[in-house]
Amino acid sequence: MIVMSHRMFMLTEVQIARAQNVTVTDDSLTVDLTDGRTISAPLAWYPRLAHGTPQEGNNWRLIGNGEGIHWPDLDEDLSVEGLLLGRPSGESQHSFQRWLEERVQRRK
Repeated sequence: MIVMSHRMFMLTEVQIARAQNVTVTDDSLTVDLTDGRTISAPLAWYPRLAHGTPQEGNNWRLIGNGEGIHWPDLDEDLSVEGLLLGRPSGESQHSFQRWLEERVQRRK
């Protein structure tokens, strides 16, 4: 029963976490949370962000009252919960490849 209580506490902690600021660098994604914590993950975990320009990476907005982050130029959405749980992008290689090819075509 103690394990269940601990697990429920952790789920609550993850569920109430909210983003307030986002920084994308050449090699990492850093998200500042409203409770004072900062999450950092390798940019390689998020291929669309990794292939974006600095301007595209800096063009983000919070969604769901800070529960997630949206990059309109990259058609990318990440949840704070997923970041806290250490989840890399769940996009399939096929989907990412298709996105990358469409991106190249748009730039021609």
